[in-house]
Amino acid sequence: MKVGMLWFDEDQTRSLAARISRAAEYYQRKYGARPNLCMVHPLTMEQEEQAAQEGLRVCSSNAVLPNYFWLGVEDRGFQTA
Repeated sequence: MKVGMLWFDEDQTRSLAARISRAAEYYQRKYGARPNLCMVHPLTMEQEEQAAQEGLRVCSSNAVLPNYFWLGVEDRGFQTA
């Protein structure tokens, strides 16, 4: 993913999956397409083991700050580690 939407959500009363879902819904309304990749900080991923949702791959990256979610469409031929 080269371009995406950065979303901030520090609401600890919601599950990680719920926060990602909320961001993905906003992305879809704003851009007219559903994101298929969400990058989060490793510490955010530690909150829950499974945050993946249907059609949306969730990966950790140190390039994203805690409580931020970087959503977008994964580039073909580009794989995240």
